[in-house]
Amino acid sequence: MRDLVDLLYKVPIVEVINSTKLTVNEIQFDSRKVQNDNVFVAVNGATIDGHQFIDKAITLGAKVIICEQLPQELNNEITYVKVENSTIALGILVSNFYGNPTKNLKLVGVTGTNGKTTTTTLLYELFTKLGYACALVSTIKIIIDGEEIPSTHTTPDILTLNKMFREAVDRGCEYAFMEVSSHGIHQNRIAGLHFEVAGFTNITHDHLDYHKTFSNYIAAKKKFFDDLPKTSTAISNADDKNGSVMLQNTIASKKMYALKTDADFKAKILEHRFDGMQLQFNNKEFWTSLIGEFNAYNLLLVFGIASILGQDELEVLTALSTLGNVDGRFQTFQTNSGIIVIVDYAHTPDALENVLKTIEGIRTKNEKLITVVGCGGDRDRTKRPEMADIASEKSNLAIFTSDNPRTEDPEEILKEMEVGVKPQFYNRTLKITDRKEAIKTALKMAEPKDIILIAGKGHETYQDIKGVKNHFSDVETATELSKILNK
Repeated sequence: MRDLVDLLYKVPIVEVINSTKLTVNEIQFDSRKVQNDNVFVAVNGATIDGHQFIDKAITLGAKVIICEQLPQELNNEITYVKVENSTIALGILVSNFYGNPTKNLKLVGVTGTNGKTTTTTLLYELFTKLGYACALVSTIKIIIDGEEIPSTHTTPDILTLNKMFREAVDRGCEYAFMEVSSHGIHQNRIAGLHFEVAGFTNITHDHLDYHKTFSNYIAAKKKFFDDLPKTSTAISNADDKNGSVMLQNTIASKKMYALKTDADFKAKILEHRFDGMQLQFNNKEFWTSLIGEFNAYNLLLVFGIASILGQDELEVLTALSTLGNVDGRFQTFQTNSGIIVIVDYAHTPDALENVLKTIEGIRTKNEKLITVVGCGGDRDRTKRPEMADIASEKSNLAIFTSDNPRTEDPEEILKEMEVGVKPQFYNRTLKITDRKEAIKTALKMAEPKDIILIAGKGHETYQDIKGVKNHFSDVETATELSKILNK
């Protein structure tokens, strides 16, 4: 049980009706989960307004209602707390309920369009290798001191986050690393959390189905840094044209990293091959098995964050040199006949272009490059022709196929993609809706030393079709087919 007065500490309150001198046993924002002596927070969400479920919550046993608008009829046995913003109040309430666990952790948040998963995963692996107990909250997985928990959102709800961070603290974790999505920032799903360090990777067109405009998307990312306290440090990509914009209004300490301009943390790519890169960070050289300029940026951000957190640079670089690829992020293997297969999560125009530019910079040009790519349904439609344009122009052959069509007709998605193909590249494209058949065709058409890029799904082990998640892994499919086809 918790005293309500303690839970309301630092919550921006407009009005209180009835007594706050009582105890509660849980906080809920989903009315279906409310039980006796709970606090119910009425959150005005993207599709559902929790205020319409206040009566239901009271019927189920809620004794405290947190809301932005008071009901017309008040119950004398219920305490009502009117607040400026329910989602922000929820974050503060829940953090207080769990003893503000992120003040007992060094929490690092990473935001940006591309690179969040790789960066946070590398940070977790690095600090674990350096001997620290850590937690990870990423798209691929959630880990607390070595124990894995399934992940469903880039940024889980604030209740889930605080429960996990409380468990992490109780299990002796010193550090926690988490992806911070634009949705999570905009919906205040990180309200009440204390970030020791906040990192920015890059920003390109994505999620416009949600944010509507690119300026709204930038503003959502920027809010993460605007809200940081003086005690935090913000580190941003100086080579991204919006990198400095992110730090314009923050009162946190500021650091920059870059490959192309002057910065606090500076890098060079000295050698680049399909089995790795020779890099120079702040005039110190090391080898990594990761590939691509984008991974040089990810590693440099990891290096910068580790330095900000007081780690020895040489120890960090030594540990980084032993770390491998993150699942589904430029994951490379060679078939028995010598075909190079690359599976990557690239599902935005910028990410796809970066991967293809990386391949272009390493290949000899004596081999074919075949790209298998699709676009997700019920998502930003503006990137579909762009993805097709990039794939067809930068590949010897682009095979357009189904990704996660969700509720859309996959054939219609492919038609929208094909609009982006320039006339001179029509003969470089194929359309094969079935993803397995598309991968099979790529393998059949490839010769030894040719390169096949399978883009868009990366680590995912399912295909979302009409609300059903059917098992499908690009890595598994390509591996099995290469054996069947004796490729």
